[in-house]
Amino acid sequence: MTEIYNIALKASVEAGNRIMEIYSSDDFHVSEKEDKSPLTLADRASHEIIMKHLEGSGLPVLSEEGRDIPFQDRSNWQTFWLVDPLDGTKEFIKRNGEFTVNIALVHHGKPQFGVVYVPVPEELYVGIPGNGSWFVRHPAATINLDELFKEGIEMNSEKHELHGRAYRVVASRSHLNDETQQYLDEVRDRKGEIEVVSSGSSLKLCLVASGEADEYPRLGPTMEWDVAAAHAVVKGAGKKVKVLGSEDELSYNKENLLNPYFLVI
Repeated sequence: MTEIYNIALKASVEAGNRIMEIYSSDDFHVSEKEDKSPLTLADRASHEIIMKHLEGSGLPVLSEEGRDIPFQDRSNWQTFWLVDPLDGTKEFIKRNGEFTVNIALVHHGKPQFGVVYVPVPEELYVGIPGNGSWFVRHPAATINLDELFKEGIEMNSEKHELHGRAYRVVASRSHLNDETQQYLDEVRDRKGEIEVVSSGSSLKLCLVASGEADEYPRLGPTMEWDVAAAHAVVKGAGKKVKVLGSEDELSYNKENLLNPYFLVI
């Protein structure tokens, strides 16, 4: 699978570099999708670059910008790519830097591999469940697994010690609703002092994977492509993405691509 993984690594960084070219421009060409969510030139450009790379794998691709594939066709997929070319488009438009490129390889509904590239600080998170997760700063566009293993910082499943700090809970920067606020209040009742860490896009899951935060409750709508790549990073680091109120792991390629509420811990 090494070559398959290398394709995704290179695609993520190349797409991220193109996103940054547009990020530095004066016009994002913002339009609106049918669901009223924003779409920019960067979303489309990233999608095109990633699709060009992934075509070489011979595996089917389900992308946010190419989502109209009937379940009757998708249901036959055992292994496929699940892609969000630009996760956090609202954050991109706000120019706060909290957006990512997400590419996951899904096998029988579970993430087998995931790469999350954060273009603004040039940070790469990679997860291979059962083998580990790694973090790399300033990856080259030619990054491959050998370089990842050599240069990356491995994230492991050892319990993250609080060392006197408050218990950290991640909340969405753009989607802090009443249900999430109620959950935060319940955590305060259990843990005492907590620190709420706000972030955008799939970075929220990566904060838990890296140990910078302790949990991330998502009590709001997300789609499969928003989560799958970072799910692999979390799982590779020995942590969990589970349906809220259950021990069931999130699964992918459902008929309805909307995720249930979930907890990263």
